[in-house]
Amino acid sequence: MKILILDNFDSFTYNLYQYVGEIMQSGNDERSLHSPLSFPRKRESMQIIVKRNNEITVSDIKRAKYDRIIISPGPGSPDNPKYFGICGEVLTVIGRETPVLGVCLGMQGLAHYYGGHVIRAKLPMHGKTSLIEHDGQGIFCGLPKPLEVMRYHSLVVDPKSLPKCLEVTAWTLENDATSLSSRAQSRDPSSEIMGLRHRDFPIQGIQFHPESFATEGGREILKNFLTTKKTALILS
Repeated sequence: MKILILDNFDSFTYNLYQYVGEIMQSGNDERSLHSPLSFPRKRESMQIIVKRNNEITVSDIKRAKYDRIIISPGPGSPDNPKYFGICGEVLTVIGRETPVLGVCLGMQGLAHYYGGHVIRAKLPMHGKTSLIEHDGQGIFCGLPKPLEVMRYHSLVVDPKSLPKCLEVTAWTLENDATSLSSRAQSRDPSSEIMGLRHRDFPIQGIQFHPESFATEGGREILKNFLTTKKTALILS
């Protein structure tokens, strides 16, 4: 298995790298929660490659034939190439065939490049945890509800701007236990989008940090992304 992590000049990138490496090393003895891929048994056939978002091209990625791509967190906004580099093209070109997971800035990029808007959050959430509800599918398969997750961001996806090609998979819980579906339907302004999925392509996004020790089920989320067959990541 060959995995590319696109680094948006972020200090958390190598935490993702470490988590992914640990999951891959143990992959021969573990099975994903549904429709698993088999990890290669030879260590040399497992590759995790980290590239800055300005040191690789779409052509490079196509030639390398990666099995999975993770877009890291990072500073700034996805509408600025200075901060997001090649990642927009990865989402709109490579992501049509290759499974992509956008983390934090990566999820904001998923929304932006498919027609949504990224706006200022009501409150910056840097090093703070929140409870979220999720749909229990795709990367959230088999995880408890709600989940406590770690957040580091001051921008959020505007739920009113979401295009039809994207669906909400996770949402913050505020003062009550209203279901994800009803919150998403009503666009409750008290909640913020914590997960997105493309309806037609194998692209997922999460606003929180799965690599943080304070995120419940973070390792399982990454494991689900890495080991689930591409067809099972598209649920529409």
